[in-house]
Amino acid sequence: MKEEKMINERLAEKKQSIDKYLNMIIEKNKVMNLTAIDDYDEMWQKHVIDSASVLPFIEKYNIKSMIDVGTGAGFPGIIIKILKEDLDIMLLDSLNKRIKFLDEVILGLDLKNIKTIHSRAEDYARKEGREKYDLSISRAVARLNTLLEYNLPFVKVGGIFIAMKGPGLDEELDECEKALKTLGGEVLEVKKLEMDFGERNILIVKKINKTPKNYPRVGNKPKTNPL
Repeated sequence: MKEEKMINERLAEKKQSIDKYLNMIIEKNKVMNLTAIDDYDEMWQKHVIDSASVLPFIEKYNIKSMIDVGTGAGFPGIIIKILKEDLDIMLLDSLNKRIKFLDEVILGLDLKNIKTIHSRAEDYARKEGREKYDLSISRAVARLNTLLEYNLPFVKVGGIFIAMKGPGLDEELDECEKALKTLGGEVLEVKKLEMDFGERNILIVKKINKTPKNYPRVGNKPKTNPL
């Protein structure tokens, strides 16, 4: 498969940098909970290869700038940056300890044109991050209608949101019709991948209209009372 070959070649080229990053996670995980997975081989399968799986879509849709919402330990944002250096990337997380670690990673790997921000998604999306990016991406564990409200406000009209989801996406798609209409999104495609750890669904949503100014709602409402 052409796409898989391209991903594997990029991963092989950048293995030294990726290994350094994974070792930084393993060390930091001894003093703070960055990820439940801290075995090198398991991280490579469940974090690195998974993060790299979106690369063909980033190239297909000619993405120049992206925000990784709820980046955690830096997946997929750091991996994407290592594999595609010309991207302008923002890593957003609500936990400052994780952001400080990611700043160490950026410095340690000498990554350029990548920044971090310590903020809740709804706060940054209502201010300077609003409709600023070609792509918003999320690997976060939340229902799709919640993720749409957190992510689409970051996306320029004509840009895309990528949701990286496990099994059960069809059910979530059925319940997010209102969210898509309200927030200005339209489903473009869904790609189902069989990974070593199980099924991965990559959902591509295009931003076709501006998101109304009152979204995303504050006070955790996208989670507690999803559209």
